[in-house]
Amino acid sequence: MLGRYIKIRWLVYFLIFALWSLWLIQQRVASYDNFIVENCIADIKGQRPAVLVLGAKVYSKEQVSPVFADRLDTAVDLYQAGLVKKILVSGDHGSAFYDEVNAGKDYLLDKNVAPEDIFLDHAGFDTFDSIYRAKNIFLLNSLLIATQDFHLSRALYISQHLDIDAWGCHADKRYYANIDYMKRREWLASIKAWLDINLGSKPKFLGLIIDIEGDGHQTWD
Repeated sequence: MLGRYIKIRWLVYFLIFALWSLWLIQQRVASYDNFIVENCIADIKGQRPAVLVLGAKVYSKEQVSPVFADRLDTAVDLYQAGLVKKILVSGDHGSAFYDEVNAGKDYLLDKNVAPEDIFLDHAGFDTFDSIYRAKNIFLLNSLLIATQDFHLSRALYISQHLDIDAWGCHADKRYYANIDYMKRREWLASIKAWLDINLGSKPKFLGLIIDIEGDGHQTWD
């Protein structure tokens, strides 16, 4: 009986330690909110090579989700203000039946973004892959990131640890019906980001270097 009590006690200690460690990781990732710019249009000085738009759900090639639409609109705002030269849309195009990046491209074209300034990363299957590929495929050492507030700290944590001079721009333009779910999911995603960085993860796909200073058509399919 005593032995069982001791085992249970050590199990409780282990669970407490594990939860405490996970909380510390989440707090570490969240601390990168100091790289978020309160008002990018007013406060960003100088022009960056590109803004990275992190992919989000699309319903069809013609209809993007509100979350994705707001990220794209934020990128358009930065582009039209002359704060970036190019827009890099990174997302999931893992099959012929689901395509975030081409939906994003068409949305940007409808907003009168010059076609040659739209670059697509078809293998941005998650935030880590998108940012890693921005650095190693598109050779972006400096960029702005357009995504919602709940997501920015993690994106900036990854960027800074990959030696990218990255700053975050809020894409929160409305209330999102599933915001509570997205915030809960972000807690686990932050832990994955920490593991990706500290375990030296690599994206599923890499590929040939793409000149972000060139014509974005080279990345279209």
